[in-house]
Amino acid sequence: MAMDRNEAWSLLREYTQSESLRKHMLAVEACMRAYARKFGEDENKWGITGLLHDFDYEKYPTPAEHPFVGNKILEERGYPDDVRRAILSHADYSGVKRESRMEKTLYACDEVSGFITASALVKPNKSLAEVEAKSVRKKMKDKAFARSVNRDDIINGAADLGVDLEEHIAFCIEAMKGIAGELGLARNI
Repeated sequence: MAMDRNEAWSLLREYTQSESLRKHMLAVEACMRAYARKFGEDENKWGITGLLHDFDYEKYPTPAEHPFVGNKILEERGYPDDVRRAILSHADYSGVKRESRMEKTLYACDEVSGFITASALVKPNKSLAEVEAKSVRKKMKDKAFARSVNRDDIINGAADLGVDLEEHIAFCIEAMKGIAGELGLARNI
């Protein structure tokens, strides 16, 4: 199946009304596309995997449902096994071990993109242009900041991917800057 980004976006919009959750999935998509380019992988496939990884979360938020309900929906719509497996593997509790580079990359990009977004939102201009990897690393030590973001997932995700944590953060910041306007994190001057 040739995956169509517009169809994936329509599916996401069908199941997700929350603007912040939609933006999260766009941020993960941007990071996944950037890593696909870096690793010489299929940018469209990796991007769509990032875009759809949480599409079922708003309607099916419990660990018993997410991402399992989404997996069934994607299977019914003909999405490839490797895409569905990557999405399943991003949830530690799914029982699906991360093995492929795409699976490890999705996991590595998920939490860090949320933390980068939170870091941008506390800047004076609420802009990704103001965010630096070093400041993100410093904020990770503040347990009260973005407390719902699992720091261990960020650290372990980068390690499993085989990239230095600060380099990974910087890489994802740069990837997200490419869609800063869509994320509502462009410089407000």
